[in-house]
Amino acid sequence: MLVYSYKARNNKTGEVVEAEVEAADESTAAKTLMDRDLAPIDIQLKKEQTGALGRYRSRISTKQKVIFSRQLATMVNAGLPLVQSLNTVRGQTKNNALKDIINSVIADVEAGSNFSDALARHPRVFNNVYVSLVAAGEASGTLDTSLERLANQQEKDAAIVSKVRGALVYPALVILVLMGVVVFMMTTVLPQVETIYKGIPGAKLPFVTTILLSAANFILHFWWVLLLAIVVAGFLFVRWSRTDEGREALDTAKLKIWPLGPLYSKLYMARFARTAATLVASGVPMIKMLNTTAEAVDNVHVANSIRKATEEVKGGKALSDSLKGDPYFLELVPDMIHIGEQSGALQDMLSKVADYYENEVDEQIKAISTTIEPVLMIVVGIVALLIVAAVLLPIYSLAGKNLSGV
Repeated sequence: MLVYSYKARNNKTGEVVEAEVEAADESTAAKTLMDRDLAPIDIQLKKEQTGALGRYRSRISTKQKVIFSRQLATMVNAGLPLVQSLNTVRGQTKNNALKDIINSVIADVEAGSNFSDALARHPRVFNNVYVSLVAAGEASGTLDTSLERLANQQEKDAAIVSKVRGALVYPALVILVLMGVVVFMMTTVLPQVETIYKGIPGAKLPFVTTILLSAANFILHFWWVLLLAIVVAGFLFVRWSRTDEGREALDTAKLKIWPLGPLYSKLYMARFARTAATLVASGVPMIKMLNTTAEAVDNVHVANSIRKATEEVKGGKALSDSLKGDPYFLELVPDMIHIGEQSGALQDMLSKVADYYENEVDEQIKAISTTIEPVLMIVVGIVALLIVAAVLLPIYSLAGKNLSGV
């Protein structure tokens, strides 16, 4: 889908609006505008910003979406009309990309579209969970409450993902620094040792030093080959990770590889329960709730398990029985859902499951940090030992020869 900037006149109010619309081509964009009771004046293909800087400028963070949801909820709760509320929020928004989207949403709402339908036209910003909750709020007359729930759900999900990423930053930095030190020692210190040995007739470098010097010479003379290989490998990996096979393999690795497997399992359970609780609280029907949650968990295997359970629920089976025994769902989840189904408090049970697994994720992160630190120290020690041996063994060898009078 392409993004078009347009100027059009509202046939009902006569007001000229400027916003954006997503369409396959210009004629489709014009037809979309006319369907919204807008008379196109000018339609231009929007030039996408390229490069890292362009993507950064057009990025809309979770925090900005949370602020948007909370501000809009406050305006709606105060009794302001939706369009006036959106205009007010737009004036308080500093992100230009989000402003453009709000302009488009305002134009769609003024043309007669439902608020949820207007948001659904921007799936890169407002996902299925967001649109479903807004639609439920519109239908029940509790749009402000739905927006507040959305903001809370987004904040909790962002916080838990941030903790997981934070747990992986420390070992990544240690490994990166270690690699830098190793490369520095290999390309600066070891060549000086080799120079000393070359001036001594019959002197032979130790095996460890010879191996590391060979690697150092390759880095010094063929660094561009190494760099090219890293770039090509990274490019191929990214392309592969976007295929169905690649995503399935990566999602399997997240759930199976120690020590991240237990962490990601609990993360997905927390995300499933939190999203489901939010949707159920807003009055979203069970089948739609499950379909929406399957998209929100962000793991192919867990999503397939939810879709399989959805088909069984359609056939009249209880959700707890449908999830019972599934290899990708921890046992507590169907057990708590069963209690919620029996007591009529499914939302409360899902919220408790989400709280429990969010706390479990915190504990798992602490456990991983405690485990990784000594492992990293051992790795650093082994690498340091190799480097020191490669540098000192030749020196001790020369000293021994001098002492023996050779």
